[in-house]
Amino acid sequence: MADANIRIPEEAKDRLAAIAAAEGLSLRAYLARLAETLLTPAERAERAERARAALQDWNGYAPTVSEQQDLDTELDRRLAEARGR
Repeated sequence: MADANIRIPEEAKDRLAAIAAAEGLSLRAYLARLAETLLTPAERAERAERARAALQDWNGYAPTVSEQQDLDTELDRRLAEARGR
């Protein structure tokens, strides 16, 4: 296993260490688990495409590009609203 040095603010390191400790993990183990669970942008796009294809196969759902953009805009609006609460 390769070691890596990462420079982050002390507050961020302390927060990550506290989260890791609360889960019974070392900071190293927590970061390794986090890296395994996060998706890259390409992986997220692939999953989204597979979900879109599954919906189309299942019920014929096939939004146009314009409809997809409208849905993305609505999702962004709702997320911003939820963050503002």
